[in-house]
Amino acid sequence: MAVDIAGLYAEHHAALFRYVVRLTGDGDLAADAVQETFTRLLEKPPRDENTKAWLFTVATNLVRGWANSRKRRRALLDGAADRIPAGDAPETPETLARAAQLRTTVRRALEELSEKERMILLMREEGFSHREIAEAAGTTTGSVGTMIARALDKLAARLPLDAGDV
Repeated sequence: MAVDIAGLYAEHHAALFRYVVRLTGDGDLAADAVQETFTRLLEKPPRDENTKAWLFTVATNLVRGWANSRKRRRALLDGAADRIPAGDAPETPETLARAAQLRTTVRRALEELSEKERMILLMREEGFSHREIAEAAGTTTGSVGTMIARALDKLAARLPLDAGDV
């Protein structure tokens, strides 16, 4: 079904915004909720014909979800009032530079592999099954393991022995 987003926006935006402002008491939150609602309409329009009801339901659910998240975060922070929030220390410029250099080295090593080898390794890294890789590569499932091992050997030969060598 083709959706006239501009028409629906013109027709329902003001009423939806008023509704969410009244629901939340927060104009900024309402604006975010309405914007996200219309974004979802673009991404996946409703199947039924009652688009207005769908818009109001989505906006309501967004606000509820955000409120629940806020409550969970508040409960976690309140329960840990005597603790400093855990997190990783900020990266130093040297660490960031080394990581960028390592990414460049790995990218260059990958570029030296054949297109098929690169595809197989990247699909493996993304969690594809051997069957899925075989279908994409146009080979048999039984040969995928061997192809992966060979591609890894080629890649390893092109990379430094230690990340400290980069």
